[in-house]
Amino acid sequence: MKKSILKIAPSILAADFSKLAVEIQAIDDGGCDYIHIDVMDGHFVPNLTIGPQIIKSIRPYSKKLFDVHLMIDPVQPFLEEYADAGADILTIHAETSGHLDRNLQIIRSLGKKAGIALNPSTLENVIEYVIDKVDLILVMSVNPGFGGQKFIKSQLKKIRNVKKMIGSRPIEIQVDGGVNVENIKDVVDAGSNVIVAGSSIFDNNDYKKAINDLRKAAEG
Repeated sequence: MKKSILKIAPSILAADFSKLAVEIQAIDDGGCDYIHIDVMDGHFVPNLTIGPQIIKSIRPYSKKLFDVHLMIDPVQPFLEEYADAGADILTIHAETSGHLDRNLQIIRSLGKKAGIALNPSTLENVIEYVIDKVDLILVMSVNPGFGGQKFIKSQLKKIRNVKKMIGSRPIEIQVDGGVNVENIKDVVDAGSNVIVAGSSIFDNNDYKKAINDLRKAAEG
């Protein structure tokens, strides 16, 4: 089977929010594939971040796909609002209290790609009956809510299991949390083709070099 092309999705949670438009242009110029936007509600996860108005305001600064990770509960009432704000991919958590199948259908009806996120303690079998309604599966390799956490190695097994479940379906496997040049090859070898990276990119002065370093490390 042909190996999937690796995609790098810098998480703007680690960016300098005082110059967010400039930061987005910089990672775009640096060669990122997606722009990962973490939305947290202070309820489902212990942090509070950006809302749809900020997404709408930064949308003109890049034509790259806006990969919006909704760590909110309830999620259904806000799907249309985030879609209208400029999201290209809407990823929702399997652990939220809403109806997973229905919410995935809503996302697709809005003309967006649908993703499911799995927390570290969540078994991958929760996606079995909705797998044909998703475009992306996000394996959280840290507990969501904060940036800069250490990669949880047990999630490598989950990535491999998700890869088997997907089979020949055109579904991307995204991994988010603690991925850096030291462990990215293990993550990619396990089956991931979309890597979310926050501090490993934004803690560097040269974003293009940081993104290229991740690509090179993934190739071994």
